[in-house]
Amino acid sequence: MSQIIRVLIVDDHTIVRKGIRALLAEIDDLEVVGEAADGQEASVQADRLRPDVILMDLAMPRMNGIEATRQIKTRQPESRVLVMTSFATDEKVLPAIKAGALGYLLKESAPADLIQAIRQIQRGESSLHPVIARKVLQEITHPPDRPPTTDPLTKREVEVLRLVAQGLGNQDIAEKLHIGAPTVRTHVSNIMAKLYIANRVQATLYALREGLTSLDADLDGKGKEG
Repeated sequence: MSQIIRVLIVDDHTIVRKGIRALLAEIDDLEVVGEAADGQEASVQADRLRPDVILMDLAMPRMNGIEATRQIKTRQPESRVLVMTSFATDEKVLPAIKAGALGYLLKESAPADLIQAIRQIQRGESSLHPVIARKVLQEITHPPDRPPTTDPLTKREVEVLRLVAQGLGNQDIAEKLHIGAPTVRTHVSNIMAKLYIANRVQATLYALREGLTSLDADLDGKGKEG
């Protein structure tokens, strides 16, 4: 049996939480371990329950999802947050990703997309709705407010970065490049260190901005895993 993925649902609407809980209850490898109705409660529950994946709404009372994500990631860097919201506005998308969210899913998405996104996030892979990916790319028109790397990526690291941007996991990248998965992990760590980035979402955005890959080629259909 697959490893059980422990999920925390954060949303200020009870009916939304109950609906997601009922949906995930039908999936063998997913288990809802808790719920939270606002960002403050989410932060407390995340500390107490240590879930594998946190489904995070953005617009909530007391503390919004962006601040909650930032607090949780500060205390638990290994936490994996999947933003699930109705908002696709520019002022919501980038702050959520900068706060450390690995994925951004619109509530209008199909149930199968949510289940797939949870599994991707649990593996440490990114999951961006194509609409969100386009908005993020449009927003990245200025160079990042950090110094450019003084240690350029090697040819192999560029190859790995391109495949990361296509949504491939470490094992898939290893098979494609005929190298070991531990070697891929080392390359990914080196890439993130050199580029001053924190996760695969940011790596994907860097690859898009630098023209190493494109949305049409990669984010609209490829890299999706069941």
